[in-house]
Amino acid sequence: MDKQEIQELEKIAAKIRWHTVHSIFSAGSGHPGGALSIADILATLYFDIMKINPLQPKWSERDRLVLSKGHAAPSYYAALALRGYFPVDDMVTLRNFDSYLQGHPDMKKIPGVDMSTGSLGQGLSVANGMALVSKFDGSGFRVFAMLGDGEIEEGQIWEAAMTASHYKLGNLTAFLDCNGLQIDGKVTDVMSPLPLKEKFQAFGWAVTEIDGHSIEAIKNAADWAQTIPEQPKLIICRTIKGKGVSFMENQAGWHGAAPNQEQWQVAQNELNQVLLSLGVKQ
Repeated sequence: MDKQEIQELEKIAAKIRWHTVHSIFSAGSGHPGGALSIADILATLYFDIMKINPLQPKWSERDRLVLSKGHAAPSYYAALALRGYFPVDDMVTLRNFDSYLQGHPDMKKIPGVDMSTGSLGQGLSVANGMALVSKFDGSGFRVFAMLGDGEIEEGQIWEAAMTASHYKLGNLTAFLDCNGLQIDGKVTDVMSPLPLKEKFQAFGWAVTEIDGHSIEAIKNAADWAQTIPEQPKLIICRTIKGKGVSFMENQAGWHGAAPNQEQWQVAQNELNQVLLSLGVKQ
């Protein structure tokens, strides 16, 4: 991946962050912290890695993504909208009663959403099922799951991890958003899942650890995953909760809070500066 390709994906990630915060501000509610921390991963997946066709959202051969941490929906919606699944202007209807863009993804109403999510801990099991179908019927599509480090405190995650290894789901790759915080504070204080790499390896997964805000590292990790055909893969992504908005970064209080008018102006200025530095006028 050359520098120009990396910069194009950085532009998309910056746009995802802008629309994420703007939509949450417009709604007056939402979860900005964990949505902002996965923007770079979503940009790289939807605009480089995944085999998809926005004109055919239900294309049987498409790669699938399960956003297991469904509360991060605003950045997910922004990625889908920018990719062409639905109008970007609809982002401002987030969480409105008459909007199809609700607080958690709905596969029946939102083009491009492969699974309705929200109850934490369930997404990896669903991703297993999709990967099994692809493996058994020879479809060949890949399955990606987006997990949160607070979410993996759920016991079902570990049952799913064991299942994926048992069935040798080499077409399954999970991205673990490790921003270190959840709604009640530090992940290690609430219920520490450490050591992450060693635990998943003990469950039979191939594991690598990267900077989750480096487009190049994300791409390289996805390429690495393709070289291991008989094991599920985990990409541990070290990220910053609230990435891109100074007063939200590394603050557990911004797990599930919307900015007010004054805060939105500060956030907007900061996000616009990033866009301008990348040559994008917002």
